[in-house]
Amino acid sequence: MVRILIADDQELMRDGLATILNLRPELEVAGVASNGQEAFEKAGQIHPDIVLMDIRMPVSNGVEGTKRITSAYPDIKVLMLTTFNDSELIFEALEEGASGYLLKDMPTDAIVQAIMTVQSGGMVLPKELTADIVREMRRNQSEDQSHEVPEILKELTEREMEVLNQLGLGLNNKEIAKELYISEGTVKNHVSNLISKLQLRDRTQAAIFAVRYNITTF
Repeated sequence: MVRILIADDQELMRDGLATILNLRPELEVAGVASNGQEAFEKAGQIHPDIVLMDIRMPVSNGVEGTKRITSAYPDIKVLMLTTFNDSELIFEALEEGASGYLLKDMPTDAIVQAIMTVQSGGMVLPKELTADIVREMRRNQSEDQSHEVPEILKELTEREMEVLNQLGLGLNNKEIAKELYISEGTVKNHVSNLISKLQLRDRTQAAIFAVRYNITTF
């Protein structure tokens, strides 16, 4: 059973989601919080498997809450609850260690599937939404904020670049293996190698890297 902590400042959203998720036999809502600070404190007390974290909250927002939780409790995964207008904050949260994001109005089954994906070590980056968000971010970037492709990319092999592109689309190892016609074990090795070469923390960081430097095309 996956233990969940829900952090949202809107009581109706928070309690409604808790009620719905508690009806699923594979999930248990172990606690709720109303801001990022409270989520961090509750995480330390109940040690959930996954925190469903709203981005915009008073006192301490979801980005700050995510940063504190992933720093103090690296085994606790964070999945962001967002609206489309949160594009900048979404990527900030991913950079702080979140394992993905969902729109609040997604169907319950999609939310449950996302939770199980993150629990199994995957990421949740909805392809169409991520493409829209990236386009919006690029429109908002001024000339002096544009990102030049790092020289370190030259250290990657052609296959590692292909895997990095797939990571930017939010694919898991099984999906990448199917796309590239290689084994999951081979994908895992490529992911480990490219993370090491690029000096990144994890596959989420690799996905952000791929998106930011236009390696991933949607």
